[in-house]
Amino acid sequence: MRSRYSAYVLRLEPYLLATWHASTRPASLDLAADTARWLGLQVRRHETPATDRAIVEFVARYKIGGRAQRLHEISRFVREDGRWFYVDGDFPEHAADATPA
Repeated sequence: MRSRYSAYVLRLEPYLLATWHASTRPASLDLAADTARWLGLQVRRHETPATDRAIVEFVARYKIGGRAQRLHEISRFVREDGRWFYVDGDFPEHAADATPA
C-alpha cells in the first residue's frame, strides 16, 4: 500500500498499473492531469484473512486547488506468484469524492 501511495505522489503510472490486478486494472491512468498535492498516508488497519489475500484500510490526505481532501479506502489485495496486486476497494466515507488507490 505504501509503495502505491508513493507511486501516486511521484505519478509513476507504469508502477501503479503493474501492481494493479489484471482483473480490475484500467487500460491507463491520466496522472499527468492530476493536480493533487499528496500530503500523507495513514494505514489504519491491515488484515490477512487468507494466505494470498489481504485488506488494508487507509486514509490519504491531499490538496486540490488549495483545498484539503482525504481519501478513506478499504482496499483488497491478492498475492499471485509471490507478488501483491491491488484488486479494488470500498470507500466508507464520502463515496462520491473518492478515487481509487
